[in-house]
Amino acid sequence: MITSFASSIDAIKTALPKKLQNPRVGIICGSGLSGIVDIVRDVVLVPYENIPGFSTSTVPGHKSALAFGILGGGVGVPVVAMLGRFHPYEGHSLSSVVYPVRIMAKLGVKDIIITNAAGSLNPDIPVGTIVVIQDHLALPNLTGMNPLLGPQTSLDLPRFLPLSDAYSTSLRRLLFLAASRLQLDDSALAEGTYAWVSGPTYETPAEGRFLRRAGADVVGMSTVPEVLAAREEGLNVMVLSLVTNFVVIPDTYRSIREEVKAELAGKKVDLPPTQTVSHEEVLAIGKEKAGVLMKLVENVIDSLQSA
Repeated sequence: MITSFASSIDAIKTALPKKLQNPRVGIICGSGLSGIVDIVRDVVLVPYENIPGFSTSTVPGHKSALAFGILGGGVGVPVVAMLGRFHPYEGHSLSSVVYPVRIMAKLGVKDIIITNAAGSLNPDIPVGTIVVIQDHLALPNLTGMNPLLGPQTSLDLPRFLPLSDAYSTSLRRLLFLAASRLQLDDSALAEGTYAWVSGPTYETPAEGRFLRRAGADVVGMSTVPEVLAAREEGLNVMVLSLVTNFVVIPDTYRSIREEVKAELAGKKVDLPPTQTVSHEEVLAIGKEKAGVLMKLVENVIDSLQSA
């Protein structure tokens, strides 16, 4: 089956002035990072509900609109920012999750910058770090939850997609040059591997330990489906993960058996605090560090004017 995207494209272009109808760069905003729209000029918002084929984001911290405008100095670069993404855990099909990426490609986007909030699995990558993703580990992909399963949306696209070059080295180079121009401390950025899990539950200690030992540095519930669709459509991809929390991976487990033994023996038992992660924590750190992330994105897009 060949899917038609014409109605979505028509609805979007009808809402836009001519100069915004063919964006060069796409941006996907993760939890708490939709403030990117504040630095875009001549913004026009197109609500998802006005675009045939689009779903609606239900996650706190996510809006539900495409923001079109100009980013960068001088003439600037036409961009489209997705304010609120879709996740399979919300009940969206994988084809719906990646539908906006396919629309971006058909509007003319060549480069896509995908952001997310992620948990750190790596003790050397603290909260607040922006991780420039160089590879991914996607258990859902390996176990039958791949967004490219099923009929292709176009017979012109590759059936078997290589992913060894999924993350653009040229875009990552521009990112680190931007960090230098902005005089960011070396500790502000890291490079690493992103693990995609389906969510919506945060990882158990055993799951976190497994992912860490498998080679992942950060973990999240999004992004990889969008990366796959973007690469299938021929887009250059860069992913920036903002670390908003540490995954809870204790060195040892409490022994309830030993605690009970001590209690029965009349000994005092000091109970350790219970560690958990909350979505409110994720949003708070996202809000705190979003400014740096936005400056980096703006600087990279500005560099693309001469590329």
